[in-house]
Amino acid sequence: MISEAPPFWWRKADWRAWLLLPVSFLYGRIAGHRMAHARRASVPIPVICVGNFTVGGAGKTPTALTIARAAKAKGLKPGFLSRGYGGSLDVTTVVDPDHHRAVAVGDEPLLLAQEALTVISRRRVDGAQRLVAEGADLIIMDDGFQSARLAIDYALLVIDATRGLGNGHIVPGGPVRAPIRQQLRFATALLKVGGGNAADRIVRMAARAAKPYFTASLKVRGDNTLAGVKVLAFAGIADPAKFFRTVESRGAEIAVAKSFGDHEHLTEDEIDDILTTAERQGLLIVTTSKDFVRLSGHPGKAAQLAEKSRVIEVDMVFEDHLAASLIIDRAIVACRERRLKEIKAGIKAISGKAQPL
Repeated sequence: MISEAPPFWWRKADWRAWLLLPVSFLYGRIAGHRMAHARRASVPIPVICVGNFTVGGAGKTPTALTIARAAKAKGLKPGFLSRGYGGSLDVTTVVDPDHHRAVAVGDEPLLLAQEALTVISRRRVDGAQRLVAEGADLIIMDDGFQSARLAIDYALLVIDATRGLGNGHIVPGGPVRAPIRQQLRFATALLKVGGGNAADRIVRMAARAAKPYFTASLKVRGDNTLAGVKVLAFAGIADPAKFFRTVESRGAEIAVAKSFGDHEHLTEDEIDDILTTAERQGLLIVTTSKDFVRLSGHPGKAAQLAEKSRVIEVDMVFEDHLAASLIIDRAIVACRERRLKEIKAGIKAISGKAQPL
């Protein structure tokens, strides 16, 4: 399945957003009710959820990877939990980056599995239990904040400072997944990514709700200098324009830019067009990590494109270099408190059922 947000979601609300307002209102009521009243299963290890307010990319996956690296630096064994969006497998699966392909497990899980233990599951509770069985002592959920049926110890909501909340309307009139105040109620903290001001309003709302926020930016990994190089840039992510800006920030001149749907697997004709265009115009092909893993493991033209593409890899860098470690520490404390409450509740329930002799 391909997820592509309509462009009008990211502009000032127009007639389409207002026309869909009744449906958005109903969707928001249902989503908010589910968040407030869903029964959440518990696992015996800390759960950090990296989510966002809106549909589409805000930097969740790079953030999850940064937290996992911080966890490993603390001597922990983190495990990623993903729904496996875009993949065909519908059973709980430990992702093997040397065996699985994106068409089966999804592109994001493949990237995550290169860093740490990763499990995909349509039922996140099952996936969390599998991670515990595999020896993980910290779960990092990539997305699932609004829909997970799992007890979360730390919910970090990522927001892009350039796109913010888009037009501010709830799906399908806009990109917002549930009423903002309801989402803030269940959030632990916010992560503002980038230097724009589109996220300032939600940051102020979070401050009034006593929710802390961190700041971070995406940094290109390694040298990757492209000064004066003419390139063909292609991206099938939620916000291709962000990738194109990153390429230009390395000094490249984008002669051809090709955008595809988020998580989209390219057809033979699309791949052939990229290869032919680049060869005809003498262009270097550049792409994202997610697009590259979707090409990996495929024969023929896909393999040719993978071989000819330079991957621009990015890392999420927190302004406070201790932030990721602090998030982990607070999740551990919250987990202990949660488990203690569960033990006390269990004892109380047993005592209440006990009959006097």
